[in-house]
Parts: sequence; C-alpha cells; structure tokens
Amino acid sequence: MLYPLKFQPIFKSRIWGGTKLHTQLGKAVPKGETIGESWELSALAGNESVVANGTLAGKTINELMDIYKSELLGKQVFKRFEGKFPLLFKFIDAADNLSIQVHPNDEIAETKHNSSGKTEMWYIIDAEPEAKLYLGFTERISSEYCADLVKNAALEQKLQEYKVKAGDAFFIPAGLVHALGKGILLAEIQQSSDITYRLYDYNRRDSQGNFRELNVTDALDAIDFENNFSPKINIKGEALLCSNYFNVNKLSFLGEITRDYSDLDSFVVLMCVNGKVEIGDLKIAKGETMLIPAILANITLKAKKKTEILEVWVDKNIPK
Repeated sequence: MLYPLKFQPIFKSRIWGGTKLHTQLGKAVPKGETIGESWELSALAGNESVVANGTLAGKTINELMDIYKSELLGKQVFKRFEGKFPLLFKFIDAADNLSIQVHPNDEIAETKHNSSGKTEMWYIIDAEPEAKLYLGFTERISSEYCADLVKNAALEQKLQEYKVKAGDAFFIPAGLVHALGKGILLAEIQQSSDITYRLYDYNRRDSQGNFRELNVTDALDAIDFENNFSPKINIKGEALLCSNYFNVNKLSFLGEITRDYSDLDSFVVLMCVNGKVEIGDLKIAKGETMLIPAILANITLKAKKKTEILEVWVDKNIPK
C-alpha cells in the first residue's frame, strides 16, 4: 500500500558549492566535498532516488512507478508522460557564481539528447546581502550579436540583473539565458532533465586544471531570442505558478490544515522551505521533501510554528 514517501538525498559536488546544505538545511553531506546540490527526488538514469521510510524503503522511484503506475503518478500524468516521473526536485547552495547558461526546450532536447527539455522554477530560501541573479537580456538581441558578446566575455553586461531576498521566486522557461549568483540558497523544481548549455564560466578551471567545457553553438540554437517577459513571479496569495509542466503553491501556516487532492489526478510533492510539519506520524523539516502518491485523496498538515511548504503537482487539464 502506498503512503507519503521520503527519499534519500543525492548529493552533487560542484565547483561553486558551499556549506549551507549542511549548516542551514541540516543535511549530512559528505565531509571534505564541496556540495552544491541535493537532489531530493529524481528518476534520471544513474540518479534514481531511493525510498527512505516505511515498508517500501530501499526501492527506487522507478521501481515504484513500475509497480504502482497511475496509483503513484495519477492517471493523466502516467498517460501523458508514458509512465515516467516527469519532474526533478533539488536544493541548491551557490557559494560562487554559476555559469551563464541556457536549457533546451522539449523539441531540441528530444532531437539532440532523446530527453525532455528543462523548464524550471527557483524559490529563494536564503540570500546574502547584495546577492543577485541574471535572467534574460536587457534588450532584444540577435544570435550573431550574442555570439560576439560571448566571444568578448561581455555577455553579463547585457543580462537583466535581479537582487534577491528570501521568499522571492522566479520562473525560468527553456530558452531563457540565466545565471545564479553567489550567496544564494534555493529550492529548484524542474522538468526531469539534466541538460545545460554553458555560454560563459568566468574562465574557471576544474579539479584537473582544465577550463570547464562551454557549449556555445548548442546554446545559441537553444536561446529564445523573442522572449521578453519578466521571470520574477509576482507573489499574491497561495498560488505561485501555473505552467505546462508543473503548478506550485506556497503554503504558509501555523496549526493544522487539510489539503484535498481528490480532483488533481496527480502526485503531489511537498518541499519544506521553512519550519517543520507533521503528516500523520511522519515529519518533514526545512530542507526535506515528501512525495504524496496520487491515490491519497487528502492529507492533514500540522505545524507548531510558522511553516512554509512548496506544494507541487502536474495539471490534468494541460495536454501533452
């Protein structure tokens, strides 16, 4: 029988990683490594999340999908994504700047990598003073001009800069050039893909002393040069985001609330970004994630202090 599921985090060493996954989120990261990412729930080959609680402990997310199918995913999600878990959930600690990069859309990713594209959302958990990120261009530019900017290490000058604080949220569709600045701890919700094209990486070298690989040609093909929307999410009320790939609510509460999922026909993932919540005899604290199988119609959340949860699901009304 299915029940609310917790998974073992998968830690990723990154050249730009820091210590906040341990100091602020309490994660038992490997000692002596620079950990930049905690993959909370992943179905990607080679990075399959493993159940950490209950009678299903030790099974991978993909094994669960093979066994429970639509009971886990929801009928429409199972059909739309052909039995594959469609999303990837992470916590990210950027002690240094990430590369200036872009992700491909579904069409490009399918053609080049036999993969889905990568649209994502960032929710800022903590930000140091003056922390910032870059999202999109300051003006309409051409592919040729962008290539010149890359060649002359001037791309950063043409990117929109956003100073950030805890509680800010941003939507990054595939094709949007972006870069996460240093001093930011965030939750990331994205399509199930690990494809990134780097345009510029501050001339950094890897542990072997080599310059990190750039993917300029692929990146120029992937950039949506017509995109001119503001990626910062205007937060009003509970709903943060409705998109073709995932919907996100932010639940801020103290005490007890009940969530009715009977009409969703989708799994729900809860990411705790502040406080601690009890769900039956289980708890998730800041920096922890839980999967609610689609077959569970409702859950009750109890918090003894103010708690903030990102609630994520796939909309049944959006066709593939």
